[in-house]
Amino acid sequence: MNGNETEPVVIAGAGPVGLVTALLLARFGVPTVVLEAAARRDPTGSKAICFQRDVLDVLDRVGCAEKMIARGVTWTTGRTYYRGAELFAVTFPGPGRSVVPPWINISQAEVEHYLLDQVDAEPLIDVRYGHPITGLHQDGSGVEVDAATPTARVAVRGSHLVAADGSRSTIRQLLGIGFPGRSFNDKFLICDIRADLPFPSERRFFFDPDWNPGRQVLVHQCPDGTWRIDWQVPADYDLEAERESGALDTRIRKIAGDIPYEIVWATAYRFHERCAETFESGRVFLAGDAAHLYAPFGARGLNSGVQDAENLAWKLAFVRRGWAPEDLLASYHAERWAAAGENLRVTTRTMEFLVPHTREQRQRRVEALEQALTHPDARSLIDSGKLAEPYWYLDSPLTTLTEPADAFPREPGIVRPPLPGVLCPDGPCVIDGEPVRLRRLFGTGFVVLTGNTGRCKEITESAADVPLTVYALPEIDTDAILHTALRAGPDTVHLIRPDGHLAAVLPSYDPGTLTRALRRACGNP
Repeated sequence: MNGNETEPVVIAGAGPVGLVTALLLARFGVPTVVLEAAARRDPTGSKAICFQRDVLDVLDRVGCAEKMIARGVTWTTGRTYYRGAELFAVTFPGPGRSVVPPWINISQAEVEHYLLDQVDAEPLIDVRYGHPITGLHQDGSGVEVDAATPTARVAVRGSHLVAADGSRSTIRQLLGIGFPGRSFNDKFLICDIRADLPFPSERRFFFDPDWNPGRQVLVHQCPDGTWRIDWQVPADYDLEAERESGALDTRIRKIAGDIPYEIVWATAYRFHERCAETFESGRVFLAGDAAHLYAPFGARGLNSGVQDAENLAWKLAFVRRGWAPEDLLASYHAERWAAAGENLRVTTRTMEFLVPHTREQRQRRVEALEQALTHPDARSLIDSGKLAEPYWYLDSPLTTLTEPADAFPREPGIVRPPLPGVLCPDGPCVIDGEPVRLRRLFGTGFVVLTGNTGRCKEITESAADVPLTVYALPEIDTDAILHTALRAGPDTVHLIRPDGHLAAVLPSYDPGTLTRALRRACGNP
């Protein structure tokens, strides 16, 4: 391991992004110190609730997904309504032979609880509550932060610093990194209510219902008979005044009817669309809400933050273990800043439809909704939030392309082909006689899938300085499902990064080409 093997990576923030980063680094044997400003964990409210299939794979690698899936509410259908009429329904493929559903609803607070259970069992992770960071200094070998505890100033030094300290990130401010973007005037009211509502476990989005005219409402089911309801409300909305007047009860009754209910949590807030000017400053890296803020329609916030964590963790680990040069870390900004840009474009278009700012936008919205009642083709214009999906790293410096990047499709929402830069598809396979999902083989090193059984030893020996495991598809893909998903041939080679993204897809094996692709994927140009 490079440098002092006992020197930790310092993480600011003990929310989901910070804890996932720490747990992923621990898988590589890299210690962390997690500094949390709050004196204790706050389990109040659901906060983020929608977790996407590919993000559940990341959480599976840190030991939480099975509990989340067992507890969470699985859904495969999202329905959109306008003034009481259903416009359309979007159905996501079910898990098939996988145990991972396309989406589950479970509160962020509960996920944090599962993550902390894993942290408590991991000696390489030191979480310290009540340690707000007040200053930082970095040099060529590390970063030192100052924390103001109730009793004394504490200095903590590490090889690198990960800022996962939220939208009002102290680290981002200390570094002077700009956070441009915009905020929306309208507020959104969130209520978690516990009630036995007669709705299926679906995402239901209502445009201009008669019980919230001119605005929208989103309804999701969560565990334990809890329902998450989001109302768009005016900029001057006052939650406490509505509680006291009984208007909040009236609002909820428009959905719950006469069914008894209990308010578990309620809050009102504005949405923001912002992105840090850079995700990297020397040995400091921004992740999650410290790096980007999106409107929540589409569930791109926490899902994207977990993907930040995985992208950064394997790169920090490879540098710390001496498997890659420091230059590898520059690809974190290159990849995740591009992903944030796409998420901002998608969610900004959504918010312009949901909360139009100009007369033209308002007119376009009304016309689209009215046309969609009778013309199916107009329904493609309705934007109630395009749901989260992993970013394609086609333009990444780590990706080896076999043809120009502009030859590949890029529009979010299309079916992902098994191209370089795209997240590797999942499927059943057999390892040492035991059934397993392909993605469970990822996480702590590179994986090579070869169509030629005789290549495994040669490929393994060619990459002795990097953790790499080689599998012959004919041996592990007994049902030929992976062959189809990967579009594999008798001599194809798929090089897969620790985070599951395809670094290269070679139509035939060539030792030099594979070596160069592996070097590129490790940050060696």
